[in-house]
Amino acid sequence: MEIAKKINKNNLGVGCFELAKNTSKYISEVLQTKRISYGPFLQKFERKFSADHGAKFGTVVNSGTSALRIAVACLKEIGRWHKQDEIIVPAVTFVATANVVIEQGLRPVFVDVDSRTYNIDTLKIEEKITKKTKAIIPVHLFGQPCEMDSILALAKKYNLKIIEDSCETAYAKYKGKSVGSFGDIACFSTYIAHLITTGVGGIAISNNKKYAEILRSLANHGRDGIYIGIDDAKGKKGKKLKEIISRRFKFIRPGYSFRLTELEGAIGCSQLEIADKIISGHRKNADYLKNSLKRLEKYFQLPWHPDHVDHSFMMFPIVIKKEAKIKKAELVNFLEKNGIETRDMLPLINQPFYKKTFKIKDSDYPVAQWINRNGFYIGCHQAMGKAELDYIVDTFNNFFKFEK
Repeated sequence: MEIAKKINKNNLGVGCFELAKNTSKYISEVLQTKRISYGPFLQKFERKFSADHGAKFGTVVNSGTSALRIAVACLKEIGRWHKQDEIIVPAVTFVATANVVIEQGLRPVFVDVDSRTYNIDTLKIEEKITKKTKAIIPVHLFGQPCEMDSILALAKKYNLKIIEDSCETAYAKYKGKSVGSFGDIACFSTYIAHLITTGVGGIAISNNKKYAEILRSLANHGRDGIYIGIDDAKGKKGKKLKEIISRRFKFIRPGYSFRLTELEGAIGCSQLEIADKIISGHRKNADYLKNSLKRLEKYFQLPWHPDHVDHSFMMFPIVIKKEAKIKKAELVNFLEKNGIETRDMLPLINQPFYKKTFKIKDSDYPVAQWINRNGFYIGCHQAMGKAELDYIVDTFNNFFKFEK
């Protein structure tokens, strides 16, 4: 069987960057002003992205991981959490979700995930809650929102904070409500290959003004919030100007240098103008792959989501079934040999540091164990055309020796 030839192999990666109509124009405007520190483009990006996800306030930072860092630090400060207090995290997620908990002197407590959605199994959370539990970090994985009703109910019952790790999911809704609007703070990534990209970057959003003030301070070395950007003193006179001058180099908490430049802000603003195209492209391509790979479902599990959830499909996850007797390495290597980029499905609890530090037994997390052994993902981004999608399907068929 012949594999499709007229394809762009550069489009077979797990992600892409699409140059929007106004990207170059906005970058040029930044360069012409000679101001690349925090300014109008970053401020516009914060307002628009936050509003799009049901939040009043947003703080841009240099990565989704940094957004998670300041979110945990903020709530730790507000709640006066103590060393080794606990935060619930899923057993399948990118390592940053758990790393930021450890960095704050807290303890991540792992919960197995659902075997169909790969998000945290809400039926298994309550048994992991103790007197030390302070928060839950539900991770909207691969583009799919978690079952937030159950998580909100548990948070209310046990007085827990919620940090939504939405680094892989944007412009998706759970029962008609946007990701990012459920928790106390929500964190997104705009790193390259993510849904909305600024090259590097992230954003923490909230509807709590006090949290927003602390988040911005933390991202700027712990600075007094009276003066974060060079515009904060403009137009101020008399007593107010003197107050700003006296306080603008004061630091009221330990913080970080997590700032972005206006260049990323310019890229981000142009990306938001084509957000609908980006998201719809991911969804359309994921649907095409699901339908085209159905004949192979006896070998692996394709993505699934309930009707009350939107899926943004940042990527296309696949898990080989236990009974298939297919070695993941052989399939992944075959795809890579044919130019199709793959990634493991975010192994966490089987990583050397976590196994050693927390004495984890894989058998205690059977779904995560299955995913770690058998799961991987490929791209389904908007730059893929029908030729690339058919090439991917044909490559899978070739591996399993299926004919058209």
